[in-house]
Amino acid sequence: MYFCSMETQRQRKIAGVIQKDIVDILQKAAIDGGLRNTLISVSKVSVTTDLSIAKIYLSIFPNEKSGELMEGIKSNQPLIKHELSQRTRNQLRRVPELLFYLDDSLDYIENIEKSLKREENPIENRDLLPKRKKS
Repeated sequence: MYFCSMETQRQRKIAGVIQKDIVDILQKAAIDGGLRNTLISVSKVSVTTDLSIAKIYLSIFPNEKSGELMEGIKSNQPLIKHELSQRTRNQLRRVPELLFYLDDSLDYIENIEKSLKREENPIENRDLLPKRKKS
C-alpha cells in the first residue's frame, strides 16, 4: 500500500467519483435506516497510486452517534463496495478496497476554539490540547 503525497490526475478523478457516490450511498442508507437527524459527509477520499485502496474520511453529526455508525459502515463495507461498483461500472474497471475512517478535524478545531476562549492559552502551553491521532 503506497500513498503518495503528489496525487496524479487519475487518482484525483477516481477519488472524486468515489466521494460523490459514497455520499449518495451513505445518505440513502441513513434515511432508509431511520436516521433522519444525522448528517454523514465524506470529507476526503485518497486513493493509492496503484488504485487498489481508497481511504474514505467521514464526518458524522451529531458526534454522539459516530461510534455506532462507523461500526455499521465498516460491517456493511462489502455491501457498500457492491453498490459503488454498480454505480461506477462504466467509469472504473475495478473498485478499490474501501477503508473508512472517522474525520475528527472538526472536533479538533472546536477544542482549539474553546481553549482559545479560556484564560489558559494553548499556544503558550501545548499540554492543554489533547494530542491528535494520525491515521
